[in-house]
Order: sequence, then structure tokens, then C-alpha cells
Amino acid sequence: MKEYTGDRIRNVAIVGHGGAGTTSVTEALLFRSGAISRMCKVEDGATTTDYEPEEIKRKVSVNSTLAPVEWRDSKINFIDTPGFADFVAEVKSTFRAVDSALIVVCATSGVQVGTEQCWKLAEEANLPRICFVNKMDRENADFDTILADLRSKFGKHVLPLQLPVGKEDSFCGVIDVYKMKAYEAMGNDSTEIAIPTEMLEYAKDAREKMIEAAVEADDDVMMRYLDGEEISDEEIMKCLIKGIRQAVIFPVLCGSAYKNIGLGRLMNAIIDYTYPAILNDFKVINESTGQEEVRDANAPMAALVFKTTSDPFVGRLSFFRVFSGAITADSLVYNASREKEERFGAIFTMRGRNQLPIKTVYAGDIGVVAKLQYTATGDTLSDKNAPVRFPPIEFPVPMYTRTIFAKKKGEEEKVAAALTRLMDEDPTIIVTKNTVTKETLISGMGDQHLEIILERMTRKFGVEAGLKAPLIEYRETIRMPAEAEGKHKKQSGGHGQYGHVVIKMEPLPAGSGFEFVDKIFGGAVPRQYIPAVEKGMRESLEHGVLAGYPVVDLRITLLDGSYHTVDSSEMAFKMASYEAFKKAAEKATPVLLEPYYAIDVYCDENMMGDVIGDLNTKRGRILGMESLENGKSCVKAQVPYAELGEYAVDLRALTQGTGTFGMKFDHYEEVPIKLAEKIIAEKQ
Repeated sequence: MKEYTGDRIRNVAIVGHGGAGTTSVTEALLFRSGAISRMCKVEDGATTTDYEPEEIKRKVSVNSTLAPVEWRDSKINFIDTPGFADFVAEVKSTFRAVDSALIVVCATSGVQVGTEQCWKLAEEANLPRICFVNKMDRENADFDTILADLRSKFGKHVLPLQLPVGKEDSFCGVIDVYKMKAYEAMGNDSTEIAIPTEMLEYAKDAREKMIEAAVEADDDVMMRYLDGEEISDEEIMKCLIKGIRQAVIFPVLCGSAYKNIGLGRLMNAIIDYTYPAILNDFKVINESTGQEEVRDANAPMAALVFKTTSDPFVGRLSFFRVFSGAITADSLVYNASREKEERFGAIFTMRGRNQLPIKTVYAGDIGVVAKLQYTATGDTLSDKNAPVRFPPIEFPVPMYTRTIFAKKKGEEEKVAAALTRLMDEDPTIIVTKNTVTKETLISGMGDQHLEIILERMTRKFGVEAGLKAPLIEYRETIRMPAEAEGKHKKQSGGHGQYGHVVIKMEPLPAGSGFEFVDKIFGGAVPRQYIPAVEKGMRESLEHGVLAGYPVVDLRITLLDGSYHTVDSSEMAFKMASYEAFKKAAEKATPVLLEPYYAIDVYCDENMMGDVIGDLNTKRGRILGMESLENGKSCVKAQVPYAELGEYAVDLRALTQGTGTFGMKFDHYEEVPIKLAEKIIAEKQ
């Protein structure tokens, strides 16, 4: 592959709902452009962009994969992205590296949850969008229904620039609405045919709507159009391109990846309508001034690392988009995010898993480099004499948490090392250590996400790990005051052991912690032994009498005791303290407490009732509801943590993948009696 400068480069993310055919479309584009000589099907497990074992096994994309093609003396860097919600982080990071999005829609399924999610993310990134209605050759494919669905969801400026010729099995080509010409597919080529009579009025109407939308992109042209002046085709095209690039017009094209229909025209549209990569200005933070600046491709070198992955043979691979300047092989580059210099070796681009060597990555292009020492996803590479930083990539917060453990004893350190490497690849994995339960916790986007992490650990690092539900951090407390004494007396020849304490145990308000009060008068317990009594009480707090959970929110007052001049010792008084604590706790009406979390659930307004009903089944306490923009709502609640273990999965199923939530610890509350009895029985 030859090297291209920015005016000859397009960077396009291929996105859509899982199953819409993003990988099939990518494969067809590679084949149509001549980048590959044979087109494979997802079902065969041999496509260019789904090459990881986890993808082949599941027949779904898990990673975003670079797939550059050459077309009309230009380079298009396609990036095939996953369509399932567990891997949305791949889409978010990809959107920082591209200049437009190709949204693939299935001609039978239409606009699905993933379609809307991708559209929303592209809208947030202010990316131009082209819709491609795929699978037009399938049974029940209906372009008109899909178009109406797109327009109802995304607005009237979703415009068909192509119409299908034929339907289902008879689908054979497209009508170009701008040119008012029809083309029938002939292998890798097409031939012009007459527009079918039954489609002529439809095509004319579509062209009229296209003109009306196009002239709105230019105030001067629109005024002339409203005055009845004839607008030339050249001006219409200029307005159309302007509207598409400003993300106010969204063209709809159609075709079939499997039948190789419409792919060449799709690439023509990408080159004609979308921004050349070099034209996009970008925002950075100037390291010298701390101020945000807008720069263009002529500024000193600045590149963003948008993806990191580990190859078992090559090592760590860093994917970067150069926004200004250029990066050459064997050069010294400054990582402004880490304040470290990195020595580049060979640089290349990748088509799936295949490396294509290049010497220079110019502004606007995407490159790959192996074995950088310090660099991670989201880092900025820049000129050391003009250091800048890109705003960080904002990844979603993972909410599905499990305990991870080594399946083989002695491999705990190997698991920890593998997780560290995998966190470099995937910023949506968070690994923490729970100091109370002594468990290692891993958080991800969902159950499928974590399953794939385990498979990668085994494949890449040769270590096996398992997952289980994390332990709940229950607590114990008391509800009534009680007094008790503890006496530790032991005689076995020589010095014996003697300690005797009388205590009062009282409940304190929630969140008060533990108080120790010394009310000894007259030396009933000598001063030197009182710290041992307090220490014994604090150690007793770690294991309650109900189920061995930590005890909280109580006051212990040392009232009385006795000692032996020879046999008393710190250890004896500590042992007496243990006994007194246990007796008092048993008499003081001990109860089990569970953590409650404050949770904010974001969902479509029409799903709010289902969300509230589901939270009620989880013993949730609804605190309020709030209407947000774009038909969204927020439900605020308090829910026991024990009920939230699968909530990320449950909410996705309940809201068809559109719902999200955030949560944080709020307080502890008494566990209902029947549930407490079950927990205590299991613990015992």
C-alpha cells in the first residue's frame, strides 16, 4: 500500500446494531476495492476483521479492527466496530480517530437499539453520518419501511440518495437520485439501465426532497430557490456536501454485502461527501499555557493513541491517529501524557491481523507501532518542543462486578500480571482489591465482556481464572443495652492466668462507629491492663456473634473487674474481654445489617414503569423521578447491594440495551428477619 497525504485520506467507522452486517459490509468493501482476493462470510469464521478466536467462536465482533482500502487514488481507513453494548468502549475510542461514521442498518430488522446507540455516540462526537441499508436481497427486505423508521428516529434530513432496483431475490441494483439514473450490478461493475417505470415518480419525489434539504445548508442558495430561481446541479451537489459534512444532512444508500451490490458507489459517496482527514480542525490543550487551542494539520506533530492491544508474537501494539505533522519510522516521539520520550521502531498499518509496512504516517492517517514502553490508550504523542495533550477519551463506567480468582493455587500473581496487561488494552476493565473481604474484584460492561476477558487471559498469558459473585459486606450491630462479665481463670502449676471485667454494651446511632469508655474507680482493673481490655474489645468487633461479620455502632463501657497480683496479665484481660463481649452481644438483641446503594437509572420515558417495577422486586426504595432531555428519564432509588449483582445485565434486557445506571454506597440498614436467618444459616 502506498503512502497518502491527508487530502487523499478518509477515516470511517463502520457501526451498527449487532447482526446488522458491519463485518460483512467491511469484508465486501475490502473485496470490491481489491484489497482482498476472496470474500469470506462471518459464518465461516474467516473474515478479515473478525480474526480473534473469541470472535470466531461467537460469530460477533469484539474488537474494533482497522481495514484500509485504496479507491479512486485515495485511502479509506475503515474501522469495523462491535455492535453489542458490552463493547461500546471500542466504538467510543474509534470515534476519536475517525472523521465520519457509516451506520449499517439491516433491511429486514430496521433501526434497532444498537443503531440508536451508535447514532447518539456519533452525534455526541459531531461526526457526519452515512446510512447504508444492507441485506436488500433478503426475504422481507423493505427499503421504504426502513427509510420511514430512520426518519422517524433521526429526523427529516435523513435523505435517500439511492433507491433499490428490484426487491428481495430480485434486488439487482440502485437508482442514483442525484443523477436520476439507474444501475444494474454486473459482478464488480454495473451497467446503466432505464429507471423502472413504477419507480420513476418515487425517484422524482426523492430528488425534490433532496434538493429542498440541500439548499437549506446555504442561506444564499436557499433564498434564490425560494424566489423560484433554477439551482444548477453543481450548486445542489455543493450544498449537499456542505450539509453532509456539517452533520445536518444524512444520506441513505442501499445494497447487499453478500451480493456485492452498491459497494463501489458507497466508497464513491464516502470520498465525494465526507471530509478529507486533513480538513478537520481539532482541539488540544497547550502544555505551556494550559489553555485549549484549535489547531489544523499544519501545526507541529500531534497524534492520539486510540487503541492498544497485545499480540502474542509482536507484543503490545499502539494504534494512533496523526492529526498534524507526521511520524516516521525510527523517530523519537514525546508522550505528553506521561512526560516520557518513546523511541519508535518500524511503523505500519494493519488490515485485520496483517501488517502493511509504511515509512511515514502523515497528518490525517492512522498508523500502528509495536512495543512502546510507556504509552497507553488515550495518550498524546507530540513534538517535544510544542507539547500538547488531547482531551481524554471518555469511557463508560463499568458496572458489572465479579470476584476473580486463580483456578490453580499459586497462580495468583500470574492472574494479577495478566489483568494489568489486559487493562492496558481495555480501559473499561477496573480491577480492585476489597480489603474487608480480601477478594480481587473485576468490573466490566457485562457478563459477556468478562467471559471474553477470561478467554483472553488463557489464550494470551496461559493462565486460567474463574468468576463468582462477590461477597456482600454485611455488618452486625445491637438494638438493646446489655451488661455482662467475662472471667478468664486458668491454673496449671506455677503462674496462672487471671482477668476479670464487667462491661456495659449500648447501641449508638448509625455511622457512629465504636466508643470505649473507662469507668473504673479504685483500681478494680489496674491502669496497665485497660489498654488490653480495649484492644480485646476492638478485636472482638471484627467477628460478630450472629454470622461473624464486623460489628459497628456501639459503645462499650468498662464498669468493674478484678485482678490477681501474680496471675493477671495483658493476655488474661484480653481473653476476659473476648468472653464479656460475646456474652453482652448475645443479650443485646444483635441484628444483621446490609449495605444500601443510591442508584440513578437512566432510561427512555416509556420504560420508566418497567424500571420502577423491577427495582421494587429488588427491595428497592424509589426516591423520585426526573424528566430529562430527548425523552429520557432518571429514576432515583435506594437498593440493597445484594440485589444489584446482576443489575447491569437485567437493566440491559429490560430496556433493550438503552438503559444505564450509576450507583454509590449510601448507608447500612437492617436485613429483613427471614432473609437474615437464611444468611446466618449459610454462613454457619
